[in-house]
Amino acid sequence: QVQLVESGGGLVQAGDSLRLSCAASGRRTFGGHAMGWFRQAPGKEREFVAAISWNVGSTDYADFVKGRFTISRDTAKNTVYLQMNSLKPEDTAVYYCAAKYLGSLKATAEYDNWGQGTQVTVSS
Repeated sequence: QVQLVESGGGLVQAGDSLRLSCAASGRRTFGGHAMGWFRQAPGKEREFVAAISWNVGSTDYADFVKGRFTISRDTAKNTVYLQMNSLKPEDTAVYYCAAKYLGSLKATAEYDNWGQGTQVTVSS
């Protein structure tokens, strides 16, 4: 199993930026894996935000974050990032990092390794 630890959440004002980090461990290499970010707001189901393939760096995003959020990875540090700009109150949620082996980036049901989440709160 892949172990994932998220960090970087916090309380910010609308329009501010945050960078979330996801430190991955438990494998000698993450080649063939996809790493994704999901979020869950109060009273709502968990939803897909963004994902990246480890080897190639191909990315995919939910429509509601395109142009504001950027996912990236540092293979030397085994870390995935989510740069969040122009944050809105509706972005308030617990953000989770997840991993899976092979498959398409948006195959959300196949993500089977999860971190504990980091809280992002955006005030008006």
